[in-house]
Formats: sequence, structure tokens, C-alpha cells
Amino acid sequence: MRTLALDIGNTAVKAGCFEGLALREMAAGLSAAQVLELVQHWQPQHLIVSSVAEDAALQAEELRAQIPGELMTFLPGSTVIPLRNAYATPHTLGADRLAAAVGAASLRPGQDTLIVDAGTALKLDLVTADGIYHGGSIGPGLGMRLRALHAFTGRLPWLELPPADATVPLVGDSTTGSLLSGVVNGTVAEITGLLAQYRQRYPRLGVLLTGGDAAFLAARLPARIFVVPELVLLGLNRILAYHVVK
Repeated sequence: MRTLALDIGNTAVKAGCFEGLALREMAAGLSAAQVLELVQHWQPQHLIVSSVAEDAALQAEELRAQIPGELMTFLPGSTVIPLRNAYATPHTLGADRLAAAVGAASLRPGQDTLIVDAGTALKLDLVTADGIYHGGSIGPGLGMRLRALHAFTGRLPWLELPPADATVPLVGDSTTGSLLSGVVNGTVAEITGLLAQYRQRYPRLGVLLTGGDAAFLAARLPARIFVVPELVLLGLNRILAYHVVK
């Protein structure tokens, strides 16, 4: 069965082309026209869309009118998933968070897993060994922190992140260096501190890192963290397969 999973985020659109549960192609940063080109190229029998954008319903309807296969819109508050969702307000839960949780559970079945999604927002989400999604935390991502420092001060510049292999000093000897130290090293310290607290409760906890800034953070975080860029797409495809098989 050929399927297509679309993850429409705050800043980028990602797509995964699957045969069964196997990911064959992945693309990111797609425009609406490129999404349609991919649909025409892959010719999926089924398509699942997840969106955190404000016009999610409109985007799904536009796709529904132009694709040959069956389209499913993933709604965390109502779509049945192969996990138990213990989030107190499921209708407010971001679709990407829950899809990533399903993806994590499929990669690490029967194991406690923490997802660190380093995108526009920095999100941590917990799935326990008994197949329960519990929730987690949401904070500003790296880019958001840099932009906020510029937007809410009079003289601090707006910086972009350096290349992933760049050295970020602990002690910044310039305004640029100080900003990068505060944002990058502060974020790493935040994640590391939270991981320590989670591991006190779940000693065998595994950690999966995903999101647009995953590669940047990977070398700066502790060992035993695995980067899975396609995690949300894997989860979406699992959710689709769960419904198609049923």
C-alpha cells in the first residue's frame, strides 16, 4: 500500500512517502505546489495530513479536492490512535506532538521514551512502556529565543543560528557571542536538566530527538539520544495504517 504523510508545521511542510510501514522518500520545506507535485509523482492510495497551522481545515480541503486517493485529517481530540492518550485537554494538543508519540512508541515498543522536538517550539513529550501518552512541556525554540531577544530589546541584533558544527562559547566576548551562549547553552542546559528529572522517575528512559534544530543540538546534548528526523511522519503513517487495517 502506497501512502503519503504530510506534517504541516508552523514554519515548514514535511512529507513522507511510504510503502506499507517503510519510508521510501522524505522531503521538507515544501510549497503547496510542490506538495501537489509529490502527490502526483507518488500516487498514494491513502494520504494523512497533520497540521498545527491556523488554516489547517482549509489546507486539508484544498488537498482533498486535488488528490486521487483517500485523505485522512489527523485530529488529536477525536482520531483513534494505537496509544492511550492521557492528556487532560486532547482537543488542544498539537497534532505533531501526538503523532511523534505514536512514532516513538512504534520504534521503541514497551519502553519508556521521551521525545525532544526542537522546532519552532521546544517540546518534550513522554510515552511510557504501557503505551500511554502523558504530555510533557512546551517552551520557545532556538530561533524564537533569538528573535525575542531582538524584538523586545532596543539594541540587541537579530541573529541566525550558526552552522551545526560551529563552536558556541560558554563565555561570550562579544554581543553576538553572548547571545549565542545564552540561547544555545541555555537551551542545552534546560534540556539536560529536564532529562535528569525524567530519568529519576524513569531510569530506563530512552530519548529521541527530532525537529528542524535536531542536528544542531545533537552534538551538544548527552549521549544515548537518537536523532529521528522523520519521527512525526512515521507516527502519522502508523496512525493511517491503524485505521486502514481496521
